[in-house]
Amino acid sequence: MSSIRWVYDITIILYALSVLGYFMDFLQNNRKANRIAFWLLSIVWVLQSFVLILRIFEANRFPILTPTEGLFFYSWVIVTLSLLINWFFRVHFFVFFTNIIGFILMAVSWFAPNNQVSEAFSNQLINELAIIHITMAFIAYGAFTVSSILSIMYLVQYNMLKKKKVGKRLWRFESLTRLERLPFILNMIGVPILFLSLVLGLIYGYKVYMTLAILVDAKVISSFIVLSVYGIYLYLKVGKEAYGRQLAYWNVAGLLIILINYFLAATLTEFHLWY
Repeated sequence: MSSIRWVYDITIILYALSVLGYFMDFLQNNRKANRIAFWLLSIVWVLQSFVLILRIFEANRFPILTPTEGLFFYSWVIVTLSLLINWFFRVHFFVFFTNIIGFILMAVSWFAPNNQVSEAFSNQLINELAIIHITMAFIAYGAFTVSSILSIMYLVQYNMLKKKKVGKRLWRFESLTRLERLPFILNMIGVPILFLSLVLGLIYGYKVYMTLAILVDAKVISSFIVLSVYGIYLYLKVGKEAYGRQLAYWNVAGLLIILINYFLAATLTEFHLWY
């Protein structure tokens, strides 16, 4: 990313200012700060997209094969989803909570080891099956992350209502009904996407390595655990008609599993060398 370092630096600065603006709005109910933060975040998305497109042309592939590229794309997915949900549903404070994580991911991506993929290995990876598998996995993780953040907001608002902490900040939170419905929609989208991603990944892995050892790889196992956690969430919601805090706590636990899957399992894997 050396040739576009200055764009990356500006993006991080604007991202930090955007999060700061949302924080000011959260503390002081400052609508002006909220509007400025939203437009700054929109600029961040444009710059992130610009970097993404430049990297595509620079590397002549979709840039998700190294830790730096993977975290950057993960951050881009979160920013995209947060802007879309804020635009269509106007969930107050949602963008603030979501982009704390998005900013951390982007900042970490700048310091993550930007391991260069060898030309031979890069050529091996660059085919449609691998790219679709990795991209779909990150989109699913993005949907799950946003879903879990909404559940955290649900728990915060539920606690405020229970303790009768009524004030301007409480009324700017979205209704508990919507904070419960949106995670269900996101998980309903994320589960099949991740399932298809894993199927494609197993097909591709067997095609490349010609061994069933990929089935016991740490990354594969942890990814199926993530799929199971959110699959159980859908079962509890639809099959058992669970609702409220039970589902919210389960959803938040799912976010912890995702973080373990991404950062810990990635250090133990023998096959997933690119993210």
